[in-house]
Amino acid sequence: MTKKISADDIRKSVKEDDVKFIRLAFTDINGTLKAVEVPNSQLETVLSNDVRFDGSSIDGFVRLEESDMVLYPDFSTWSVLPWSDTTGGKIGCLTCSVHTTDGKPFAGDPRNNLKRIIEQMKDMGFTAFDIGFEAEFHLLKLDENGNWTTQVPDHASYFDLTSNDESASCRRDIVETLESIGFEVEAAHHEVGDGQQEIDFRFDDALTTADRVQTFKMIVREIAKQHGLFATFMAKPLQGQAGNGMHTNMSLFKGSKNAFYDKNNKYHLSKTALYFLNGILEHARAITAVGNPTVNSYKRLIPGFEAPVYISWASKNRSPMVRVPSAGELNTRLEMRSADPTANPYLLLAACLSAGLAGIKEEKMPMEPVTCNLFDLTEKQRNEMGIKPLPSTLHNALKAFKKDQLIQDALGEHLTQSFIDSKELEWSQYTQTVSDWERNRYMGY
Repeated sequence: MTKKISADDIRKSVKEDDVKFIRLAFTDINGTLKAVEVPNSQLETVLSNDVRFDGSSIDGFVRLEESDMVLYPDFSTWSVLPWSDTTGGKIGCLTCSVHTTDGKPFAGDPRNNLKRIIEQMKDMGFTAFDIGFEAEFHLLKLDENGNWTTQVPDHASYFDLTSNDESASCRRDIVETLESIGFEVEAAHHEVGDGQQEIDFRFDDALTTADRVQTFKMIVREIAKQHGLFATFMAKPLQGQAGNGMHTNMSLFKGSKNAFYDKNNKYHLSKTALYFLNGILEHARAITAVGNPTVNSYKRLIPGFEAPVYISWASKNRSPMVRVPSAGELNTRLEMRSADPTANPYLLLAACLSAGLAGIKEEKMPMEPVTCNLFDLTEKQRNEMGIKPLPSTLHNALKAFKKDQLIQDALGEHLTQSFIDSKELEWSQYTQTVSDWERNRYMGY
């Protein structure tokens, strides 16, 4: 669980680890990690929450006339990167929340928003929303100019043993780097697609895990670059290949007790878990806008590549949106398989937690679990089972998001409007783009 780190601990680390610069990281509406770097001479300014930046230049933040923002570092996130900068010194990192100049948490900060929803969870008697992310990524080759290509460094597949290729060496270095800054890596392996990798780190509370997945993506990209490779978390980078998912494993705790576990119920799921599950399913279409937030995301959510397409759940079956993995008491959880790693983790977890808590309040049981392969059924058969599809485009997901007040409330007014504005612009730009496929198909008409 989250370690306690004091200001004095950070002061000591800066001195002993030869930290020359301190990177203050935060996240914008689109899930992009941003940072302000200061020299170690500004350490006391950092520790006293007095580093400021211009919020008007950050997507989804504020207008020019109210632009000053202040970074409040979370000391528990302190880490020292294991490589040196150009001066020979190290870079220390802190994840921050964004505040206004009067000290109030900024409503447009996704991290602050997740903390707000977590407080609502605690008001209902739960102590933790534990999360395990499985963020997949592709490794691609660089060209002679250092630009990414669509060429892959390997053609291995799921769990293939490839001990000497570029991908395996890079993956091992990523694991070693993560462990050196405090991650507990549980598994690392090749995924289904050419050049596709997965590295899983230990579950933790929602805020800690959201922070870590942002750091994880930064580390993966940096180590890949050191190996002469390019790492992408794009949902569907290669046509005809498996896409990158970010399976989201969720459970609620009351103290040390997993509130999702009941040894006497089927699948060992408690009523709390089933109510939570129903909340996720009922708000699935709006959650998809948040969990699959790019135009490209919907080229992964298609039949034939294991990514879910239909709103349903199951135990061992992997075709539905939510799966219940076989696990003991502590690890009993719901695995939502639809999200991808382009999602803003803070917004995704806020949406999922809000939907699940609403389900608990409503005390409605979910539909029956699916025992067959949904892709083998006809549309008529799925309709008879009450199984609806996930949105097929970002445009349709946004329409569902705009109709779902609960998920909008999960993001809050500021983030909701920023999210809609950002995604509507993205969709508009996409619809105006003429692709090579279109030219090849229609130029002769």
